[in-house]
This record gives sequence, structure tokens and C-alpha cells, in this order.
Amino acid sequence: MARFISPDDTRYDERSRALVRIGRDAISKENPSALRAYFSADFRFHGPDGDLGFDELAGFFGQMRDAFTDYYCERYEIVSAGNLVGCRTEMGGVFDKPFDPTPVGTVQPHGKQVTLTLINMFRYDEDGRLAEEWVQYDNVEWLRQLGIELVPASR
Repeated sequence: MARFISPDDTRYDERSRALVRIGRDAISKENPSALRAYFSADFRFHGPDGDLGFDELAGFFGQMRDAFTDYYCERYEIVSAGNLVGCRTEMGGVFDKPFDPTPVGTVQPHGKQVTLTLINMFRYDEDGRLAEEWVQYDNVEWLRQLGIELVPASR
């Protein structure tokens, strides 16, 4: 298993280290002022289930913190070029409280560890704030980890 990147790892530029810090300090933990300061006013998130603004994404982070004990948001690989940063992110925790933001509604907890691995591309504005994010992940695997049994549609 690869090690998570430290926010003090000088092999990475400051923007990359700040991305690691925001995951630890304001996504996995509730810190609304730090989170708001990191994102631009017109931030847009583009994911497999649609687009979100800042408030919706911050709400999702809160739902993750509420449903998963020891919730974390860590980074593995990071590549930075100009105003773009690409990375692999891992979020997870012990699923021990109901979780609502799924395509099938509220999912009841099973008490096991779950891991959501993301591939992210971040674009920063001229002030260095996060302006846009594109995310891809395996939604089917995520639903399976939550305990949702997927069955093929009958023809």
C-alpha cells in the first residue's frame, strides 16, 4: 500500500502541499472557514453524478464526516503544472451511521471500513484559490462497499 503524502514533503510544490493540508484540516475535519478560504467564490465541481457548487460539496463532506467514524481525506500521487493539479485521493472511514447522498437514497451502516478512491483534476484561479474540480471514481464499487447489492436490470 502506498503511503499518503505529508503536507511537509518538500518534493511537492506549495500548492500540492496545501491540497494535502485542506484534505486533512478542513475536509476530514469540520473547519468551514478554512474550507471557504481555499475555494473560489464561483467554484464548480464536476463529478460522475453531476455538477455541484461549493455549498453542495461542503455539505457532502459533512455527510461523509457524519456517516463514517475516523473519516479521512488523503492524497497519494500528485502532479502539478501551472494552475492545474492532478492527484489520486482516498477518502474513507468506518461506516457506522446512515449515509444519504447515494443514488438509492439513505443507506444503513454495516460497521465496516470503506474506501473511496478518486482521480482528481483541480484548476486554481489567479488568486491561488480552487476554482474547479473534475473527479472520477468507480461508483459501482463505492455502492458495493456501502452494502448495496446491485442486480442487472431484467430485459
